[in-house]
Amino acid sequence: MNIKRHASVLSLIAAGALALTACGSDSNTPSGSNNSAAPAPTNTAKAECGGKKDLVAEGSSAQKGAIEAFTAAYIKECAGQQLAYTPSGSGAGVKQFNAGIVDIGGSDSALNKDKGEVEQAATRCKGNPAWNLPLVFGPVGIAYKVDGVKDLVLTPEVTAKIFNGGIAKWNDPAIAAVNKGATLPDKAITVIYRGDESGTTDNFQKYLKASAKDAWGKDAGKKFNGGVGQGAQGSAGVADAINAGDGTVGYIEWSYIQDKKLSAAKIDSGAGAVELGAEGAATAIKSAKIKGEGNDLVLDLDALYASKNPGAYPLVLATYEIVCSKGYDADTAKAVKAFLTVAATSGQSALADAGYVPLPNEFQEKLLTAIKAIS
Repeated sequence: MNIKRHASVLSLIAAGALALTACGSDSNTPSGSNNSAAPAPTNTAKAECGGKKDLVAEGSSAQKGAIEAFTAAYIKECAGQQLAYTPSGSGAGVKQFNAGIVDIGGSDSALNKDKGEVEQAATRCKGNPAWNLPLVFGPVGIAYKVDGVKDLVLTPEVTAKIFNGGIAKWNDPAIAAVNKGATLPDKAITVIYRGDESGTTDNFQKYLKASAKDAWGKDAGKKFNGGVGQGAQGSAGVADAINAGDGTVGYIEWSYIQDKKLSAAKIDSGAGAVELGAEGAATAIKSAKIKGEGNDLVLDLDALYASKNPGAYPLVLATYEIVCSKGYDADTAKAVKAFLTVAATSGQSALADAGYVPLPNEFQEKLLTAIKAIS
């Protein structure tokens, strides 16, 4: 992938808030989420309906709720058309897209050049580059269940040591030091991580690598590299495993935390503790930049993850729709463009009720430009 830095995506702040609906086999629309500060974008574009009747997509479980909202809008606007989405995880989504099994891949991480994903995608797209188009943004929480502990603060360094086994008890002095006055039990910490390949895992480990520095000491990637804990399948499995135990902790999308009524730690990156939520994520996203070239809208989140800005909640991910810039047959290209056009326009109006935040106008323009260029 050619990398070129562009302007800071300050326009994302116009969204006012960010939220992701986590996914599994059940409906996970969070109750009580407040997205009223983020109205749907006002730009419109007419979808040219037609082409392949039944599109197939697979990947990120974090965007399942958004894809359901987009599909409902697509069916309404393009009668007779359909899209089937399998929330199998980002790793599976990339593999299925690159193998030519699905028309659209969903991933919480952009295609990885070092792992051959960019080259494989170009081969699948008949010698043309694939584009990463982010349609969903949102924070990831550090969820926990510890009897008697309802208000927990973690620093990046303490979080890293919990997830690599350097801290093994809840009453460890390092945790106590950032939770002065709290009663912490002499109880073993049980780390719950995504056992499948996951973009959420990749983003979480990138966050630890950027923010905790030497305290993490592990690589990023879609597989969990912490070396401790118990794996669970998908976001639903992580949520259930945390909820079923005592002394458990794991990383999971915000809406799963809301849906399962889990406790989430505040993050103190050096400028005070910030709770998981829309306002803190919106503040953090100021540091995000687009590094992809042209219509490949890959975000550089490293500066965001390392942010020490007051009020910023830095553990944020973006979910990409991976598509061929060229190389589809004519019917598939027409349907993919129609679906993505609806998703970026009329489909946005349903996202607030589904626990997401609609795109800001400025970023919507970039997406519509890229979608129009697909052929």
